Amino acid sequence: MTLPTLPLSATYFDGLQARAQMVSLQVADGALHITGDGINRRVALPDVRWPERTRHGVRVTHLADGGELHCADSAAWDAWSQHSGLVESWVVRLQQSWRGVLASALALVAVLAALHAWGLPLAAQAALYLLPESVDTSLGDATLEAVDEDLMRPSQLPRAEQARVQAAFAQAVAQARPRLPTASLPEWQLVFRASRIGPNALALPGGTILMTDELVYLVGRDTDVLTAVLAHELGHVQHRDGLRMLVQVTLLGTVGSLVLGDFSTLLAGTTALLGQAHYSREAEHAADVAAVQFLQAARIDPAVMVTLFDRLAEARKDKRDATADQDNWLGIAFASHPTDAERVRFFREAGKGN
Repeated sequence: MTLPTLPLSATYFDGLQARAQMVSLQVADGALHITGDGINRRVALPDVRWPERTRHGVRVTHLADGGELHCADSAAWDAWSQHSGLVESWVVRLQQSWRGVLASALALVAVLAALHAWGLPLAAQAALYLLPESVDTSLGDATLEAVDEDLMRPSQLPRAEQARVQAAFAQAVAQARPRLPTASLPEWQLVFRASRIGPNALALPGGTILMTDELVYLVGRDTDVLTAVLAHELGHVQHRDGLRMLVQVTLLGTVGSLVLGDFSTLLAGTTALLGQAHYSREAEHAADVAAVQFLQAARIDPAVMVTLFDRLAEARKDKRDATADQDNWLGIAFASHPTDAERVRFFREAGKGN
């Protein structure tokens, strides 16, 4: 047996007691040889977990039987390791280079961006294919119960007025049906509530669309405008956005936890919030597109939707809660909807074709 001529001094702990013992290390014949006062061990190289090369710090080698080898002279250890023919992994070599670290960081950002842009939406879409629509119905029923308990009161809108709005939308659906794919006109039911959150309309999973009394009065009970709002909500039902958002926020939280771990709960939560806001804005735009297609098929000018935004702006102005902060970058980043200006422009452009 021939041993290399470069031994290395290290401190040996046998894993059975805390006593440190000075030893000499050599690598030869596929084994690590540990020799010292009363010590003569031969450990097969696969049973040795070598330390990674770092800029500073004690090199600690773990043995399969629980023993450890410590070497405070990291430079001597690295030279001995190289001389002994121990090969570093590509990961260790990469992390020793600032170019490698920079390239790795950029690659990670690119992977996360691709995951956010395409991976999670595709995964959410796949999950929707697997989940039966009965899940949407159950989720919608539970959501309506929670909303009624915390945010809504029984509608004060006269039944005749409710029937008028409902009939106008049903007529528009019937008129649009021959010109649209069947899948774009899912089953729906319209319910009215008096609201503690002001003018609003919500599409719940399963097809229930909730419209507040305040919204009906805000637009002057104009059934064309209300039909446009309902067309937008029907787009959410068509795309199963309620369940989709639930799946996406779950996936976002999971990925955030995997990437950030326990590093920062606030950072992980903020990342999930920003990601979900982005997905929400995309869903709102897709529902606007569906609304335009519906309105054009029903022979209603999509520009009627502009009336809603005009009335909302007037209401905000009255409450001195105008959109001063809505268009700054931070507001957009956290906003769940595209800006009103963007949506007004979209519906006006769509109306020019009529």
